[in-house]
Amino acid sequence: MSLRTLSRSWRHWRRGANLSVPMHATDAEDTNRRFLLYGVLPLWVVPAVADWIMHRRTHIETTSGTKESAVHALMMTEAGVPVAMGLLARINPLVLTVMGGAALAHSATALWDVTLATGEREVRPVEQHIHSFLEVLPLTAMAFTACLHSEEVRAALRGGRGADDWRLLPKRHPLSVGYLAALAAVIGAGVALPYAEEMRRCLRARPTAA
Repeated sequence: MSLRTLSRSWRHWRRGANLSVPMHATDAEDTNRRFLLYGVLPLWVVPAVADWIMHRRTHIETTSGTKESAVHALMMTEAGVPVAMGLLARINPLVLTVMGGAALAHSATALWDVTLATGEREVRPVEQHIHSFLEVLPLTAMAFTACLHSEEVRAALRGGRGADDWRLLPKRHPLSVGYLAALAAVIGAGVALPYAEEMRRCLRARPTAA
């Protein structure tokens, strides 16, 4: 597939029929997909907001400050990129490999985050417990995605079936615009805005050079 063909496929990515996610079906595939889309992804916001509240209570802006807040932004990127790919692109060996690599990177960064935080501010047991949810959710999302696309997992483990397995292609059946817009609003209100406020607070509290 040429670069021009790939670009054209993304220009017309909404032309396919929307992916159907029945709300009352009980077969394993529909149930897994429904739980992933309407459970795991939206509820990811809950521990994220709880963690932000803990940062406020322990005055992150006057302790670990911008250093820790920047690490939080890095972790959001490590989680957000594979989520965006999974929502918009066809699940193939490339996307699954990115998901796996991002999950490992997120876990390593989470360890760095806690190491940094505990050296400069109080990290209470409840915050540690919140972290456990934030660390396991990327792995959970990846596991459900892998279960829904077992053939692609096998192809990834075998090195792919062809060049298209390692290209970022649009979904044949995209998710509805309404679902994507609603999820974006939830993530924006529950993740992007709180952590942008945190970074702003840390930058404002940073001492200026005399």
